Amino acid sequence: LGDHFDIHGGGLDLKFPHHENEIAQTCAATSAKFAEIWMHNGFLSIDNEKMSKSLGNFFTAREVMAKVRHPEVLRFFLLSSQYRGPMNYSPDQLAQAEATLNGFYTALRDLPVQPVVAPSAATTEFLAAMDDDFNTPEALAAMQKVTRTINSARDRGELATAAAGAAELRHLGEVLGLFRAADWFHGADDDSGMSRAEIEQKLEARKAARAAKDWATADRIRDELAAADVIFEDKPGGATVWRRK
Repeated sequence: LGDHFDIHGGGLDLKFPHHENEIAQTCAATSAKFAEIWMHNGFLSIDNEKMSKSLGNFFTAREVMAKVRHPEVLRFFLLSSQYRGPMNYSPDQLAQAEATLNGFYTALRDLPVQPVVAPSAATTEFLAAMDDDFNTPEALAAMQKVTRTINSARDRGELATAAAGAAELRHLGEVLGLFRAADWFHGADDDSGMSRAEIEQKLEARKAARAAKDWATADRIRDELAAADVIFEDKPGGATVWRRK
């Protein structure tokens, strides 16, 4: 693997004696500097109790991803704490990560993809946070500022301003590997509920029923969609947007 590394990682518990011994042995054997940067991650707790195999209170990434809307939720949860600090895993923390990420996606929804033209001060704050030992919580806070700008502009009907903010938000999210879930709102089809095609058909049938003033049928379809954990909203102009709960 060579005598020199740019980055060497490991848990905080390995700093002494393991990594100090590793430095001493390698430098003595090679007469070269071993690593430029050392990155030691904090510990993960489960419901405020140390995670360990002996306690049996641990999860694999695959098990956690099966419990969330999209694997990106797990990524966002991990980014919500600075990597050197402690992190507590709980269903509530995971749900909060999903809710916050959903807020980002909602801000970006229906806005065009375009290049960043004039980034705001939030981008400067984001970059400063990332340069400060990967301070991802502060970086996410900067992204929240952009989200508020997008939502405020949309509420005022200033779609060009909202689109510019969306371009900035997407660009910052790319740095962290976010906003890659093309099926965030609609989800992937599985055997547990309505398929996307079925949902679209029911929404079209409801639209036709409302046009014909057949309120009983429209209400029945609304209840069927609600029972399938489908949330939808009628927009001005006749469009209907929907997502899975």
